[in-house]
This record gives sequence, structure tokens and C-alpha cells, in this order.
Amino acid sequence: RLKYKPLISIIVPCYNPDIEMLEACVSSVLDQSYENWELCISDDASSDESAKKYIQQLGDAHSKIRIDLLKDNVGIALNSNAALALAKGEFVALLDQDDVLTKDALLEVAIALNKKQRPKLIYSDEDKLDESGKRFAPHFKPDWNRDYFYSINYICHLAVMERKTLLDIEGFRKGYDGSQDYDLLLRFIANIEDKDIYHIPKILY
Repeated sequence: RLKYKPLISIIVPCYNPDIEMLEACVSSVLDQSYENWELCISDDASSDESAKKYIQQLGDAHSKIRIDLLKDNVGIALNSNAALALAKGEFVALLDQDDVLTKDALLEVAIALNKKQRPKLIYSDEDKLDESGKRFAPHFKPDWNRDYFYSINYICHLAVMERKTLLDIEGFRKGYDGSQDYDLLLRFIANIEDKDIYHIPKILY
């Protein structure tokens, strides 16, 4: 019944992923209750041939999964840009190769995007899972606080951003591997207003 149902592109930069964890990651996207999404996976020239084969098979088997198998290893920042280049959606969600979304994650994002003041950056609370699947380290975040964010990247995951603004700031920057998400978000928020940022106080990631 949502009036606005944007395409949400989920980008996953990969490098020598644990296949079992990547399968769980992909399954969590396939299981989303919100259906207007695409999954964009870029492999950073993994040395593990089985990983590349699995990613290729994903692209062959699912029309909503777009892949790029890079010939050269370029690092996490530029590999993230390769995944971003596959994206066609109005909004882009960041997902790591060994993480999972809750089933309602994208639905909650879509509900937020139907608010009168449509946000350009949406973030949620998150948790960690041990090897048995038990939750053990919830991170319940505050609503938007610019000073706090200048101290630490408390947004982290789940983060969903307007693709137009991402392209305006030219995506991820080379040389910021390891802190590429924080660098991206700092430049992103410099181009939007505080009213454009929305916190979903639920664990979605």
C-alpha cells in the first residue's frame, strides 16, 4: 500500500568471501519482504576461484543480482565504487559480504521514504551474531547528532543513501580503505541538511 516504492540498490564489495557467510548474506536479501530491490556485487579479483564461481552463478541465476568480476585487485574503496556503478536504484544500501539484513529491513526503509519529509540518508540500529546465530552486541543508536558523528561513525549499518548525492560526491575515495564508509558519509552529510537524515530505531542489520 506504499505510494512510493523506489528501487533500492544493495551494494556488496567482495574479496575472498567465506562462501557460507556470503550465502547467508545473499539469502537475507532474497528473503526481503520489500520486493523492489537489486543486489550489486563486485568481486575484487579474489584469489579464491570458488568464490568467483559462486558470484558468477548468482548473476546467472537471479535477474535482480548484478555482478562485476574485476580483473585487478583495487582495494575496498574502488571495489565499492565498482559495485556502486552497477546500481540503478534511487537509493543505495551498504551491505558487507559477511553480514545479514533482517527480513523487514528494506520495508522499514521504504516506509521511512514515504514520510512527508523524504530523507536522503537513513540509518538503523544493528546487532552482532555469533557463529551459532545468537545476538550478543546490540547497538541502539541516537537520532541524528552531527557533533557525535564527527567523533565516531555511529551510523555504520544499516545505511541507505540517495544515489544522486552519492554520484555528486563521486562515491568512495581511493586511499581511504578501511575507513571508506566514514569518509563517504562525512562528505555525504556535508551536501545535505540535518532534516534529510532519518534514524529508524530498530535493529535491521
